[in-house]
Amino acid sequence: MNRTEKSLATPIHNGKTDMTTEDQLREKRILAVDDEPDVLDIISEQLAPYEVITAKSYEEAEKILAGSSFNLALLDIMGVNGFALLETCRKKGVPAAMLTAHSIDVESVNRALELGAVSFLPKGELVNIEEHVADILEGLNQGRSHWRRLFDRLGPFFRDQLGLTWDNIGKPRNPPYMY
Repeated sequence: MNRTEKSLATPIHNGKTDMTTEDQLREKRILAVDDEPDVLDIISEQLAPYEVITAKSYEEAEKILAGSSFNLALLDIMGVNGFALLETCRKKGVPAAMLTAHSIDVESVNRALELGAVSFLPKGELVNIEEHVADILEGLNQGRSHWRRLFDRLGPFFRDQLGLTWDNIGKPRNPPYMY
């Protein structure tokens, strides 16, 4: 059975009511959408404690989103029409973070913010994806997006590559999450 065919049933934990942190992580469902199989493999490996469902196209992701719920979606911007998927996620109440290697520009960052993305991760950060996802999920549990923490962590990257800082980035007036 491949990752997109996994059962939606809640895992059983040997009849125990107390769940370990690892068990709690396994109950988090993450949709990863990218047209590059190697990126999906890296995400699946790095996020092994979570239940990761993958999709290689916009159409496949739309179909999966129509029949499933997720705690987080990780969406490639370019190859799978990530901004359109972001709008679908927002309508379904699925928080989404944008992933990109080629759309690292001010316009994409601002568009992600405006459309309600909870984070914007350069693919160069895939090596740290487990840490970023844990931060994102922790923030969501507190009703916050990951943007502020992202800029705290990757501020030099955004400043040097795009001339953006947390103070000068264009933030929407009524964001779906607190910063």
